[in-house]
Amino acid sequence: MSTSRKLIYGAVALVVVVVGAFLLWIFVLRDDAPTALDSGDLDAALSSTTVAAVTVPESISESVPETAPETVATTPAPAAAGPDGAWSAAADSTLGYRVQEVLGGIDVEGAGRTSDVTGSLTIAGNQATAAEFTVQMASITSDSDRRDGQFRGRIMSVDQFPTATFVLTAPIDFGAVPAEGESLTATATGDLTLRGVTRSVTFDVEAKLEGGRIGVLGSIPILFSDYSIPDPSNGFAVVKDNGLLEFVLVFDRA
Repeated sequence: MSTSRKLIYGAVALVVVVVGAFLLWIFVLRDDAPTALDSGDLDAALSSTTVAAVTVPESISESVPETAPETVATTPAPAAAGPDGAWSAAADSTLGYRVQEVLGGIDVEGAGRTSDVTGSLTIAGNQATAAEFTVQMASITSDSDRRDGQFRGRIMSVDQFPTATFVLTAPIDFGAVPAEGESLTATATGDLTLRGVTRSVTFDVEAKLEGGRIGVLGSIPILFSDYSIPDPSNGFAVVKDNGLLEFVLVFDRA
C-alpha cells in the first residue's frame, strides 16, 4: 500500500474516531441541561427549609413527671400573619440562564444556575409595591467548564460586571390577597441590568404564599444585543442570539 493511501486511510480513521467520540459525548456522556423552572420547582423551593429538632437536656427531661397534670394552661397560637410587610430573599432561591445551542448540527440546550441571590420584596394588600434582586454572576455554573469559562470571560465579563440586578419600577397587582397555598399570576415591570446595561422589561410571574414564605416564579426573554452581550458562539458551539433568564425566588420575613 502506498504511503499516500495510508495517510488517507489514517485521516479517515481519525475523523471517524473524532466524530464517534463527539456523538458519544453528546448522546451518552454529556449531562442534560436541567429542565426549565416551573411550578413544581416553586413548590419544592417553598418547602425546602426544615426546622431543626429541639433537644431537651437530660437534667430537664428527668425532672418532668411521667404523668402530665389533668389540666394544662395553654396560650392560643397567634393568628397567621398576612403577607403585608417586608421580605428578604432566602438561600432556597434559584436564578439562571437558558440558551439554545447547536453542537455539530445537533440542537441542544445549555443552562447555568446559582443560588447566590440576594433581594427584597414589599407587600401591601394585593400588591407587591417594591422588589429587587441581585445575583453574583461568577457563581453561575452549568454542566460544562468550557461554557462556564466563556460565560465568565468574554461573554459576561464578570470581573468588570460582577452582578446582575432587577428593580421593580411599578407595583405588581395580583388582584387579590393570596390565601395559603394559592398561586396567583400577574405582570411585572422593572429595570434589568446585565453587563452594565439597563433596560426596562415586562414579564409574567407566578406567586405563592405557603408555610409563612412567599415564592415567585418567572422568566425574562433576553436578546443579547440589547445588553451588549457578545455573540456566545465559538468554534465548538453555535448559540442563538437570545436566551432566557429564569428564576424561582423564595422570600422569608425580613
